[in-house]
Amino acid sequence: MTKPLSGKTIILGISGGIAAYKAATLCSRLAGLGASVRVIMTEGATKFITPLTLQTISRHPVATDVFDERDASIVQHIDWADAADLVVVAPATANILSKMANGLADDMLSTTLLAVTAPVLVAPAMNVHMWEHPAVIDNVNKLASRGVTFVEPGTGQLACGYVGKGRLAEPDEIAEAVAAMLAGPKPLAGRRVLITAGGTLERIDPVRYITNDSSGKMGFAFAEAARDWGADVTLVYGKTDGVPPEGIQAVRVESAEQMKDAVMSRAAEADIVIKSAAVADYRPLHQEEHKMKKKSDTLTLELVRNPDILQTIGEWREKQAGKRVPVVIGFAAETMELERNALDKLARKKCDYIVANNVTQAGAGFGTDTNIVSIYGTGGFAEHLPRMPKKAVAQRVLELAAAKIGTERA
Repeated sequence: MTKPLSGKTIILGISGGIAAYKAATLCSRLAGLGASVRVIMTEGATKFITPLTLQTISRHPVATDVFDERDASIVQHIDWADAADLVVVAPATANILSKMANGLADDMLSTTLLAVTAPVLVAPAMNVHMWEHPAVIDNVNKLASRGVTFVEPGTGQLACGYVGKGRLAEPDEIAEAVAAMLAGPKPLAGRRVLITAGGTLERIDPVRYITNDSSGKMGFAFAEAARDWGADVTLVYGKTDGVPPEGIQAVRVESAEQMKDAVMSRAAEADIVIKSAAVADYRPLHQEEHKMKKKSDTLTLELVRNPDILQTIGEWREKQAGKRVPVVIGFAAETMELERNALDKLARKKCDYIVANNVTQAGAGFGTDTNIVSIYGTGGFAEHLPRMPKKAVAQRVLELAAAKIGTERA
């Protein structure tokens, strides 16, 4: 019998809710699929199910205390974090979600989660009113924006007596999600994805510059999603609020000219180009060699147009008659007449899709972990997405790009 998780190490984190008893079944399912399962239990979890039960099923010692170091040659939570191919937290209580979202580390599970670089899958379980509390919703959105995957709770009779959403997903459903993440098909396997992110920076002098509010979060979400789907990802990024995700090739640039050169030198090798960076439209005609001194009450800067990278890509594609060309996706950050401006940009820039958002909406635009977008494509395609984590937006756009590759560029 084929065991799809053979050779994979999975950390199973169990937190203190009544659904902890289901973790024994989940552990058994994962082990049956061939995984080596290492169990970490919170103190609360041990009140519902004994570590001995999980030790017997997993055939490995169960970790419950960050100070219980059994091997002097290693630090256990670091060693386990490094060895993990995936971390599953099931059940995940509101408490552990809060710790994960806010970087707390006061027990073995939360400490290990901070050290993990592998993907994380979370299966929440709690009272329906707790699940719907704004604090929990914010924590879930924050974690999702960082790339955490969720198996949402089911609806039914809860241990507290309520009927509603909050019941832990069934162990088989969670095991299927694990198998899909570790052994499932990778929609972009073998594909090259080129992404731009952040804002460009146009120097006035050595200490002053022109830029914009872009945080780079949308581009980083695209890079994470494409990487997770098996793509070879190159990220060309400018000014950002964070650091690029791991497991990709990151190319740092500053100005629009530098970004254009970095993109055009790589475009011919790409299967998908995603131009999510916010590129400055203008730059100073003259860049001063030294810091400018105050000389008068006013200052006039002469600006010149920057290259339009998206249009340059579109024009380049038109000249590649008969040659393989990438799917190209542009972005339109608008404050009014979103659809009209997006469709105009789609036509002028000669791209396959435009992802448009109204940056004045709460939960959309620069600096947020979520976005609210409309996707417009050639042939009258239009799709409007509700507010959702930026990685979820990225996944939907990548689905469309992958489908277009499959039908036109296979």
